[in-house]
Amino acid sequence: MAKRCQVCGKDAAVGNLVSHSNIKTKRRFLPNLQKVRALVNGHPQRIVACTRCLRSGRVTRAI
Repeated sequence: MAKRCQVCGKDAAVGNLVSHSNIKTKRRFLPNLQKVRALVNGHPQRIVACTRCLRSGRVTRAI
């Protein structure tokens, strides 16, 4: 599955994993992506959308 939302373009972010001894190593923050059937130009199509787009109503679910 692609690591990018097809609606808003949200993708993985990079940050630091900080241990108890304050040692920092790189890590990735992945978005919460879901495969859904949505209406795209009036036709049902499978897309990968983040949960924020689903929750806010940017994606019209196909029945």
